[in-house]
Amino acid sequence: MGGRADPACWSRRALLAGIGGTGALALTGCGPARRGRDNTLVVGLTYDLDTLNVYSTGFLGDVEAAVVEGLLAPDEHARYVPVLATEVPTLANGGIQLTDGGKGMTITYKLRPGVLWHDGQPFTSADVEFTWRAVKNPAFIAESKDGTDEIVAIETPDPLTVICRYGRVSPTFATTLFTFGILPRHLLEGVDLNTAPYNERPIGTGPFRVTAFKRGQYVLTERFPNYWRRDASGRRLPYLDRLIFKIIPNSNTLMTQIRSGELDLVTQTPYDQAKQMRGMPGVELLRAPLLSWQHLDFNMRNPLLADRRLRLAIAHAIDREPLVRAQGGFPIPIQSPVVPVFDFFDPSVRAPAFDPATARRLLDEAGFRPGSDGVRQRGADRLAFRFLVQSGKGNDELAQQVIIAQLKAIGIDAFADNRTGVAYRQARYTGQYDLNYANWVTGADPIYSRFYATKGSNNGQKYSNPALDRILQAMEGTLDPAERRCQGFAMQRILLHDLPSIPITSNVAVVTKRAGLAGFTPNPTNMTPFVGCAFWRWQA
Repeated sequence: MGGRADPACWSRRALLAGIGGTGALALTGCGPARRGRDNTLVVGLTYDLDTLNVYSTGFLGDVEAAVVEGLLAPDEHARYVPVLATEVPTLANGGIQLTDGGKGMTITYKLRPGVLWHDGQPFTSADVEFTWRAVKNPAFIAESKDGTDEIVAIETPDPLTVICRYGRVSPTFATTLFTFGILPRHLLEGVDLNTAPYNERPIGTGPFRVTAFKRGQYVLTERFPNYWRRDASGRRLPYLDRLIFKIIPNSNTLMTQIRSGELDLVTQTPYDQAKQMRGMPGVELLRAPLLSWQHLDFNMRNPLLADRRLRLAIAHAIDREPLVRAQGGFPIPIQSPVVPVFDFFDPSVRAPAFDPATARRLLDEAGFRPGSDGVRQRGADRLAFRFLVQSGKGNDELAQQVIIAQLKAIGIDAFADNRTGVAYRQARYTGQYDLNYANWVTGADPIYSRFYATKGSNNGQKYSNPALDRILQAMEGTLDPAERRCQGFAMQRILLHDLPSIPITSNVAVVTKRAGLAGFTPNPTNMTPFVGCAFWRWQA
């Protein structure tokens, strides 16, 4: 068949040819000897990329985490560790000080000396202060501006000191802003961040620098030779010479390329493919925890779905066990949007139980009767809903079909209206759906106001409850663990009463990697495992 070549079919040789002079490397086979020659890691991404600006993207920042660094980052245990800062600020070490009678706080960061941007310019405190101003700027269309409004001023008394003054206590400061990445002031001052070339060729301080970005196809990166980090023996990192990211949303193609040797690593293997990887020579399968949960969201713009009785009926129609079985037994059924690992998880809250008889009764009471085709309707109102998931995500598409069948059993017609990549993101955030099945991945200190507050940056449902807004503000405005836990319990009770979203399962990351790749550690947070990619290496 003629036309443009399938981006997923780009070979390792062709991709390496895009990196200056390396296309002549012999790349046949997939054994350790070849690894030693090209020292390249090829990664399969299961999603498209909208931008490489970490503050603009609506997707996971795997590529960005290899290129751009923040002051702190969560490690494999979801504990914050210093990166461009020399230590994590705490009350105990004096990095955090309460002000204004405990209503505000000051955080001081000491920065790491000798750090260079990819263009050779020194990294300084001026870059940190600029990042705050740039992301906060109303003209900049960011995915999230969380953490910007809480800061009222930043002082930079010297190139390696940053003093952030907060108008209120912010226990989630490490989850926001300066953890995701610092922007280079010398390149972006006075530049429109919405259209800047930086968005396709970001300059960072990380172990790898971007050399090419072909939308829908790949991102090429190469080792930054002046990266600041060294290993225990004093060797400058990273160990790898190149990271290649291939964009392959189709799960079947993804697995075909793992088998053929075209891919070396997939950090989120689709569940339906994972079992097929077991026992494959030279391939390892790792099961790693994730601070993530699957949920079925309702678009509250739809007047039918704004009726809680209908949302409750749908919740009673959902049977989680078939969803788990259909996905290889990997997900774990949950009752709350709070992943059980957190101390503010309330084990006493329960989502509506699977009870199709109750679901039908609720629909009867709301006046919806089965039509000749079995779909319920009330006058001109027919229970037929657009059901959105991200195309190419095998796990979600499989779960969607199970849920469609479960809703059909109570007289609701949910029909797939799936979108790819950027189109999916736009639909999700602008409400171009009725039902949406997806997942959220949080940081080590989750900010639930992003998802459920009236003005939450990720609240594309238009859900609003002023009482919940106040609870979220209190929860995210205290350093007292007991108070935060109390408010977290209240948050869960409201969410499971209102049901703007039905929590379905908690996820795990199934990592598929070549056995020869050493130093890889999973990361359960939204910072992804690539925050540790400087330490990855091929074994001889």
